[in-house]
Parts: sequence; structure tokens; C-alpha cells
Amino acid sequence: MAGGVNLPPPIPLAEAHARLLAAVAPLPAEELPLAKANGRFLAADLTARRTQPFADLSAMDGYAMRGDDLSGPWQVVGESAAGHPFAGQLATGQAIRISTGACLPAGGGAVLLQEDALRTGDRLALSGADGPEVRHIRRKGFDFATGDPLLPRGAMLTPARIALALTGGHARAPVGRLPRVAVLDSGDELAVDPAALGPGQLPASNGAMLAAMVAPLAREVQRIGPVADRLEALVAAFAAAAEAEVIVTSGGASVGDHDLIRPALEAWGAKIDFWRIAIKPGKPLLVARKGPQWIIGLPGNPVSAHVTCFLFVLPLLRALAGASKPQPRAMALPLDGSLRAIGHRAEFLRARFGPAGVVPLVEQDSSALLALSTAECLIHRAINAPAAAQGELVQVYWLHNGGSA
Repeated sequence: MAGGVNLPPPIPLAEAHARLLAAVAPLPAEELPLAKANGRFLAADLTARRTQPFADLSAMDGYAMRGDDLSGPWQVVGESAAGHPFAGQLATGQAIRISTGACLPAGGGAVLLQEDALRTGDRLALSGADGPEVRHIRRKGFDFATGDPLLPRGAMLTPARIALALTGGHARAPVGRLPRVAVLDSGDELAVDPAALGPGQLPASNGAMLAAMVAPLAREVQRIGPVADRLEALVAAFAAAAEAEVIVTSGGASVGDHDLIRPALEAWGAKIDFWRIAIKPGKPLLVARKGPQWIIGLPGNPVSAHVTCFLFVLPLLRALAGASKPQPRAMALPLDGSLRAIGHRAEFLRARFGPAGVVPLVEQDSSALLALSTAECLIHRAINAPAAAQGELVQVYWLHNGGSA
């Protein structure tokens, strides 16, 4: 018991993730033009409505001839360009000029590269030892055919996947609606204007940082605060976020005399799901619900807020938006440095990518913004992990792509 508060034991990270994501139901779907759906998550499987390639196509610039007529010479009888196929049929001794991506003519079975061809007027011959080859043909349907699966429900639409869906015959796609998010700063020490600080005040930077982190996954981001450390002010701030599916708070989630997020949530009518996670930084993290609304209370230290937003808020937003894999994805990479053994909390160490692997930053204090700003990744150290030496594989999350597919 601390400060009159009965403290629950910190729960393991995996349990916290499971409890958070098991209760998430994706928001209703909406249909968007694919050109406006980058970063969104599919709400239904997409199957191909057409075959790609739609015909046998040339993979190179050159000349097409029959597959049983590879020695030459040939007579050039026409041309096939992309969008303008040759209308006739090739006979023995005939060839056509063909461009990359153009349809192979009827009877065509091989392509002679332009650099291996010697053409005089309409006469075509080999210029060297390399002759026509079948490998320069992209066969009809080698990529996909009508009815083939293209993308599964829950996949994130990336630029390449948008191109795939369009080529598969889709102009629009159903995607999960993005949640509305409210970001609430709390603390008497916070000031909006960093150039006009009163005695003992700090710039309210966490709200801007968190708003920027959630923006790609949010329909809209509402900023609230800084809110004073008073119960009635915090309850009013929560009430002001009535339209948000997710409320993210920063500060006030611990057990100090001025940490009022938990009692304010209870006074507002929210139910605490879990509080305190066995991680460093970020142990005071809190998750609550009020009806369909989610509230995640993050610690006030900026590094702790950043790390827990990455680990909990962003996965929650992805899950609400329909992602099938909302959690960040770790990579096993060699350690360029050494790490001490750790105890009963998982640790997330700020690091950067070096030529020999991931390099832990020297400064790991949870208030150190300068070090956080240079971090490119997080090294995940599991509970009771032993010391790690140079070259050992460690689990790494890339910070700047969100880590999710």
C-alpha cells in the first residue's frame, strides 16, 4: 500500500496485450476509393476480378517470332506495342517488332532481344550468338487469375497493395473506420506556450508528441488541456471527450498525491480494466472502459509516454480500425554493444541501427527527450533476461514504421 492506495501487482506485458486486444471489436466499415485508402485496413477479403497478365506479354523490347522458328532470318510484318496489339498471326519466317508489355501475337512463342537483332529494312537476322528465348515472355495469368485471392481481411493497404488491388480490378475497397482520439494532458506544471513559462512550469510537449503518434491511425485527434490537477477538472475533461472512441491521457496515472487520473475516471463512471504493467519504462500504465470508449492512461515522463503509446495505444487503434495483426512486429538483430541482466520487469531500451547491429543508447532515463529523439528502435528485454554480449541476437522494434503489417 502506497499513499493510501492498494497497489495491484504489475501484470506481464503479454497478459496486458492479450487483455487489451481480446476485448476490441473493429469499428464499422466504410468504402473508399483505393487512391484514398493508403494505411487503412481491409474490412473484407479481396479477390481478383481480372487476370494479370491478361495475355502473353513481352518482357523486353525486341522482336517476336514463332517458338519453332528460332534461327532466322525473318521478315518483319508488323508491330505490337503496349495497348496496340498486332492483329495478325505469325507464320514461319515472320517476326514483328514488339515492345515491353505488349501482347505476343497469335502464333508467337519467343522474343529476340533488340540488342541481339540485326535489321535491314524488313529483313531481320541474328546479330550474335544469342537467339530468341521463351524466358522473355510473361505468360497470361502468371501473377494472378480471376477469382484468385489478392489480399485478406485485416491487411493494411500499402502503396504496393493498392496497386495490386487496382490491377486486380478494384477501384474501391471496404476498410475499417478509423477511431476518433482525444489526447489529454494533465498537470499543474504544464504550460501551452514554451516561451512563457511560469515558476516551476514545463512545456506541455507530451500532448503534441502523442497526437503526432496517433494521427495516422485516427479519424480526428482532439487535444484537451493541459488540465489542472483537480478531480473536478479532470472529470470535466473526460466529459469533453464524449465523441472519442479512444482517450489517451498523459501523466497522473501513478500513485502520488497529485496523480488523479484513476480516481477521476472512477468518478466519471469508467471501469478500470487493469493498471500497472511489469515493464520499464511505463509501469503506471492504466486501461479503462466507459461503455464503448477506451481510456489509456500513460505515464507523464515523455519516454515512458512514447514507449507505452507505441506498445498499447497504437495497437489498440489498429485493432479498432480492423487490423488483423495490430501489435508491433519484432525483428531479431545482432547487438552492437553489451547489456546487463535485468529483473522482474521487461525493459525497452532506446537504440539506433549501426553497421554491426543495434546500438543501445547510453542515456536511458525516462525523461531524456534528446536521447529519445535520436532513437530509431527499441530493444525488448524479457523479464529476467540474462546479460547479452556483442553479437547476440536481441528482439528489436523499429520505431518509425509502427512495426505492423
